[in-house]
Amino acid sequence: MAFSKKKWLWLFLFTLLFLGFSYWLIGKIQYRLQVMDVENYEPVSTLKVPENLLTRAKFPFIDVHNHQFTMPIQNLDKLVAEMDELNMAVMVNLSGFRGKYLEWSLENVNKKYGNRFVLFMNIDFEKLDDEGWPEKTLKIMEEAVSMGAKGLKVYKSLGLTDKDNEGNRIHVDDPRLDPIWTKCGELGIPVLIHTGEPPAFWLPKDKNNERWLELKQYPSRYKDPNSNPSFEDVMAEQHSIFRRHPNTKFIAAHLGWFGNDLNRLGKILDEMPNVYTELGAVLAELGRQPISARKWLIKYQDRVLMGKDSYKQEEYHTYFRVLETYDEYFDYYRKRHAHWKMYGLGLPDSVLQKIYYKNALHLIPGIDESLFEVVD
Repeated sequence: MAFSKKKWLWLFLFTLLFLGFSYWLIGKIQYRLQVMDVENYEPVSTLKVPENLLTRAKFPFIDVHNHQFTMPIQNLDKLVAEMDELNMAVMVNLSGFRGKYLEWSLENVNKKYGNRFVLFMNIDFEKLDDEGWPEKTLKIMEEAVSMGAKGLKVYKSLGLTDKDNEGNRIHVDDPRLDPIWTKCGELGIPVLIHTGEPPAFWLPKDKNNERWLELKQYPSRYKDPNSNPSFEDVMAEQHSIFRRHPNTKFIAAHLGWFGNDLNRLGKILDEMPNVYTELGAVLAELGRQPISARKWLIKYQDRVLMGKDSYKQEEYHTYFRVLETYDEYFDYYRKRHAHWKMYGLGLPDSVLQKIYYKNALHLIPGIDESLFEVVD
């Protein structure tokens, strides 16, 4: 059937519209094919600034926050060789556990490297309703110290997932735990306590959450407000035990999760002289605010200790660079912790020495001070 001129015109217009839509759609598809996830985006900076790539600390240091989970059977020769390369004089293994495990760990350490490692004990807080609490646990603590343990490490499960015999969450400041904190003060050992998680873990998992990538890679780290205590609640519980036990020294792990709010952390330290903190896994918070962080570390130089958390030799290099140099705009070693760039703080030698080792010598008993005489 022959088309009229009008139909031919409509067909022409429809064809143009179809081709135009197809062109637009192909462009969209091509654009989408170029879209990268933040995990894959690795732009190479064109910025030309001085670089000081440090692989060794300026002064011997004590890492007060490390985990070596196989210490009873671990061949320590390689680890000590790496420590020597980093200028790490002493490593504090917070995963010393207790009982036979602790005993075997200390035996292995003392064969060759008794002055290079310090072990903290760990206890089971979920026994607080069991018969014999707290006497049995206090005895375990006393035995651990007599064997050579130098402190108590408290994991984040206390306050988040630990439950009593009734199935209720054990608050960090549960009165049933008071004998533990008191005993640490009596024994003269510090408590390195990890409470809570970064506050962003409680925020919606959306484009505005700066820890979005970590929550994508590790979904279990998200703290659903409907099924978890709030960040403010668990941190308030931690601060409550600091206040109730002024004769016990506490080390608030990970800058107390206030590396993003140094003014607030400073107020905590001002109020409670028995509280210290450390840098494990939160260096990125300081490296993105070099002016504020430098002033803060100088002000609180007597209250901050060097710590790393998970052990990986080359990752210490970023710590040295942030703390010791004035370098600008360089990468952190783990994108999920910091999609931003680092800046060096250029701390004075006197401050570096306190953070690297002097504060830990004051706080943790029995460390061999001769390992540090070279810098005094």
